[in-house]
Amino acid sequence: MPTGVHLRDARQQLFDAAERVLLRDGPNGLTSRAVTDEAGCAKGVLHRHFSDFDAFLVDLVLDRAAQLDRQASVLRESAGKGAVADNLAGALAALFGPIPVAIIPLITFRDELRARLRQAMAGGGIAILAQATTAISAYLADERELGRIAADADIESLTLSLVGGGHLLFTDRDPGPSATAAVSKLVAAVIADAVQRRPI
Repeated sequence: MPTGVHLRDARQQLFDAAERVLLRDGPNGLTSRAVTDEAGCAKGVLHRHFSDFDAFLVDLVLDRAAQLDRQASVLRESAGKGAVADNLAGALAALFGPIPVAIIPLITFRDELRARLRQAMAGGGIAILAQATTAISAYLADERELGRIAADADIESLTLSLVGGGHLLFTDRDPGPSATAAVSKLVAAVIADAVQRRPI
């Protein structure tokens, strides 16, 4: 697309193009040229909307982190409904979908991006993982208040186990029945003591 041609909602089109490149080529393949080529626009379009490529990446991560915040709200609304293990397994699958899992190594390996994210938001240096951690912790706390998780359960340790284990299970794994079964097994093992026992 020539430089002078107008892109409707250029930022969103560039974000969507970046996601496709990230999923197909990984963090190393995500360059400003790759993004604009994927979006079908001139390279100058990206620089009209963002001061540099790292600024673009910051906004991309923040946009996707905001989407995870919406999924976190859905998880919290499930407190007291259904099985705790099912709620957690579903949440981990949503929080560690293909895009979030692809963004995590991008943040890990780009020092400038990580530094800017720290300035932009609390926990920004580990954005995506921070969103997942906050979501799971808040949900477990809600369930504890409702009496479905033991009153003396260590929410922090449960959260770290679920988020760390969930991240490992979804990294480099195709989504599908095998991934779903593995996540369900992980969740059941992690929370078994907390949901079955009752404080004396």
